Amino acid sequence: MAAANYLPSEDQFLCSICLDVFTDPVSTSCGHNFCKTCINEHWKTTDQYMCPMCKKVFNKRPELHINTFISEMVAQFRQSAQQKSSHSSSEQQVSKPGEVPCDICIGTKLKALKSCLVCLVSYCETHLEPHLTVSGLKRHQLIDPVENLEDRMCTKHDKPLELFCKTDQTCVCVLCSVLDHKTHEFVSLREEYEVKKEELGKTEAEIQQMIQEIKQSVDLSKENADRMTAEGVQIFTALKESVERGQTNLTNSIKEKQKATEKQAETFIKQLEQEISELKKRRTEVDQFSHSEDHMHLLQSVQSLKIHHPPPTKNWTDVSACPFYEGTLVAALTQMEETLSTEMRKLLEAEIKRVQQYAVDVTLDPHTANPSLILSADGKRVYHSDVTKTLPDNPERFSSHAWVSGKQSFSSSRFYCEVQVKGKTIWTLGVIRESSRRKGEITQSPKKGYWSIWKRNGNRYKALDDPSVHLSLQSQPQKVGVFVDYEEGLVSFYDVDAAALIYSFTGCSFTEKLYPFFGPGLNEGGRNSAPLILSPVRVK
Repeated sequence: MAAANYLPSEDQFLCSICLDVFTDPVSTSCGHNFCKTCINEHWKTTDQYMCPMCKKVFNKRPELHINTFISEMVAQFRQSAQQKSSHSSSEQQVSKPGEVPCDICIGTKLKALKSCLVCLVSYCETHLEPHLTVSGLKRHQLIDPVENLEDRMCTKHDKPLELFCKTDQTCVCVLCSVLDHKTHEFVSLREEYEVKKEELGKTEAEIQQMIQEIKQSVDLSKENADRMTAEGVQIFTALKESVERGQTNLTNSIKEKQKATEKQAETFIKQLEQEISELKKRRTEVDQFSHSEDHMHLLQSVQSLKIHHPPPTKNWTDVSACPFYEGTLVAALTQMEETLSTEMRKLLEAEIKRVQQYAVDVTLDPHTANPSLILSADGKRVYHSDVTKTLPDNPERFSSHAWVSGKQSFSSSRFYCEVQVKGKTIWTLGVIRESSRRKGEITQSPKKGYWSIWKRNGNRYKALDDPSVHLSLQSQPQKVGVFVDYEEGLVSFYDVDAAALIYSFTGCSFTEKLYPFFGPGLNEGGRNSAPLILSPVRVK
C-alpha cells in the first residue's frame, strides 16, 4: 500500500536527450528510455545506430517499443504536477501587458520568473522548479525574463548565441566560431558582458560628471545673470532717479524763474500805471490851461506847476519780462550726462573685474616672431630692432609684418590677458585663427581670421572690422586688456586704467584654435622703441 502512494521524483522521468519529461517514452533493446521523437531525430543525424546513454551500437535500426509502465508513471506525474501547478497558480501573478508570460502555462498565462537561455523558454515559478532541482537542468543559464528568446538563436546554425566575437563585435554560436569566424578572437558572453558593464559604468560616471558640470555651469550662469540683472537694475535705477531728479529740478527752477518774472512784471506794471496816471493828470491840467484867455494866470500857473517840464519816466526799451530758460536746461542735461558717465564707469569697472577672472599666463612664441623682433628671455617683452636676423622660415613665422603670437592656443571657454603699451606710438593687438595667413601682405579682418585693433601716428586708433572702424578714445590707453569668449563669439579690448571699453567684435564664429598676437610696430628711429609688455593681471 505504501508503494501505491509513492510518487517518484521528476529526475526519473527526464529524457536524456531533451532533458524534459518523457513524451511517448520508448525503450531500446539495451533497456534505456527516450522520447520517441528525440531518439528518432537523434539517429537521423548520426551515421550509426548507437544508444546515447550506454553507447551500444546496433547493426540495424532497433525496433522501438512503447514503455507502458513509464508512460503510466509519467501520466501520473504530469497529473500530480498539474494539480500542484493549479494550486500554486492561484498564488502567482497573472501576466499583465508589458510583462513576460510563462511559455508553458496553458490557458491563463502566469508572469514569468526566469528565462532559460538553453531551452529558450520563459518559466513561471511553478514551471521553473525543475531548473532549480534537476541536476541536468541546473546547468542551464537563467536570466531575468525577456521576450523574443528566439533572437538569441543563431539564424544560420540554429544554435544558441553563446560566444562574443571581439574581431567583428557580434554574438555568435559555437558553429560560427568554427566555420565563419575561424581566425577571430572569442570570449564568453558573460566575460564580454562584464567588460561592457565596466565600460558602461565608466561612461555613466563620465556622463554623470558631465551632467554635474553642466548643472554647475547653469548655476554659475544663473548667478552671473542674476548679478548682471541686479547691476543693470541698480544702474538704470540710478539713471532713472537722476533723470527724474533732473526733471524735477528743471521744472522747479523754471517755475521759480517764472514766479520771479511775474512778480517783477507786476512791479513794472505798477510803475508804468503810476507814470501813465501822472502823465494823464498833467495832460488834463495842460488842457485846462490851454483854453484859458487870461494870459498872466496861464503863465503863472505854468511856472508854478512846471508844465513845460514833464514828469520823469523810466526808459523801458531794455526792460524784458521773458527769462532765459535754455541755460537751465543745458545745466540739467550736463548733470545727467555726468551721472550717466559715472554709472557707465562703475559698470565697466565691474565688467573688467569679471573678465580678469579668466586671466591666463601668455608667453611669446619665438618660432612665430618676425626676424626683426627682439623677445625677452621670459617671453614677456617684445620690441622692434633695426637689424633683421636670419631665422628659419617655418610656416608659423610672420614674414612681412613685425608680429609675434603667443605660445598658448585656445579652442573653448574664455581667456584674458593684459598688454602694456605705455610710451608707444605704434602697436597692434588681437587674436588670430590658426590657419590664417602669416606670409606676405596680410589684410587684417575677421573674414581673414584676424580680430585686431591698432594705434598709428601717436593718437590714431582703428578696429580692423568688416569694414574697419575709426575709434575716438577719451584718453590714450596705457594698458590694454584682451578678452575672448570662444562660445559666445566675442573679442573685446579694454582700456584697463580708464575702465573703458575700446571695441568689441561680436557675433564671431570660431571653429579653430585661436592665438593672441602682438605687434610692437617699427622702431621709427627710437620714437617707438618702448616694448610691448605682457603684464601680470592684478584685479583691483
